[in-house]
Amino acid sequence: MKLKDKIIVITGASDGIGKQIALRLAKENTRLALIARDKKRLTEVSKLSKQLGAAEVKIYLCDICKTKKLEKTVKDIVSYFGSIDILINNAGIWQKINPLEKIKKDIVDEIIGTNLTGLIHITKLFLPVLKKQKESAIINVSSRSGIVPQEGQSVYSASKYGVKGFTDVLKIDLKSTNVKVAGVYQGGTNTRMFAKTGDNFPTDNFTEPADLADVVVYMLSRPAKIWLPEVHIER
Repeated sequence: MKLKDKIIVITGASDGIGKQIALRLAKENTRLALIARDKKRLTEVSKLSKQLGAAEVKIYLCDICKTKKLEKTVKDIVSYFGSIDILINNAGIWQKINPLEKIKKDIVDEIIGTNLTGLIHITKLFLPVLKKQKESAIINVSSRSGIVPQEGQSVYSASKYGVKGFTDVLKIDLKSTNVKVAGVYQGGTNTRMFAKTGDNFPTDNFTEPADLADVVVYMLSRPAKIWLPEVHIER
């Protein structure tokens, strides 16, 4: 797929992996619709994206857990851009490593709502538009925790295993359309996600988000007859 001028929606675009994907795609002269909750950080990403060569950048403040707000955001994006070509579902939050009985109910709801339910809703909302394009794509940035069980990550893993199942079925359901679907399953990535919950283990040896962004752009920029439906990344 040639990425120049493609309209690309990225969730969780204000920080970490989402930020780096936006900056990397900006270099391909794409048109970006960036979704996140942090206005200050999102504005900075928009500024940097324009400096790096993005053909156009619009930011949208939205918590994808909030379905009504998400519906309005999707309508606003389609109204402004007219269509979209690529959806990158990247937004996600970490669950502090704990046994299940120590995880608070609101944390359970927030993790499932952000990592899984929100991803499903935004995909459903954009799908009719994506199906109208001659070529389009959905990339779900998941986690190694969605394919390998790890101690103390019961809720986080449940959300990511859900993404894996959703992605696999979506590939089958959309096989006869022009919408290509892929899942990315990366190991630990050097972002602020872990520290936000109070997990302060070293992340210096984790995958750098900029390197992961290179992988995503590589996936999207393959020739028309080549598609990478599932990518596993280990450090």
